[in-house]
Amino acid sequence: MDKLNLILSFFILSCIVFIGIIFDIIGIAVTSAEETPFHAMAAHKIPGGKEGVRLIRNADIVSNFCNDVIGDISGIISGAAGASIVAKIINGKNDVPEIIISTLIAGTISTITVGGKALGKSLAIKKSKEIVYKVAYIFHFLKKRFGIELFPQKSGK
Repeated sequence: MDKLNLILSFFILSCIVFIGIIFDIIGIAVTSAEETPFHAMAAHKIPGGKEGVRLIRNADIVSNFCNDVIGDISGIISGAAGASIVAKIINGKNDVPEIIISTLIAGTISTITVGGKALGKSLAIKKSKEIVYKVAYIFHFLKKRFGIELFPQKSGK
């Protein structure tokens, strides 16, 4: 971050926070979605139907990965990126005290992250089927195009 200009640094910081919010939405949507519509999609051979069933059946793993792992990592990285931006601003010889700059940047990052996740959770609950289907379709595409299967079908019962 120290080699980038301020605008690009803020853009990268925004992307990191956005990734955390998106994965939080996915984790909540998978946890709150119903399995039944995806069985119907799978029966009608709609791309992503089987993957949707697997996502919902593995909701605990998906939610843990999306909400906890990616959420925590994006939180840590956004904090470090924010600290880097503060250092860059302070090194620019501004007349504003360091404590004010660091408080404003940290407050802004926190507000956007917490607010985004709060709005995202209500969206995830209301639109869980659509969100899970979009993720399931991406998984279907990865499987068909590249042979990547994130939730392989278990052999036997």
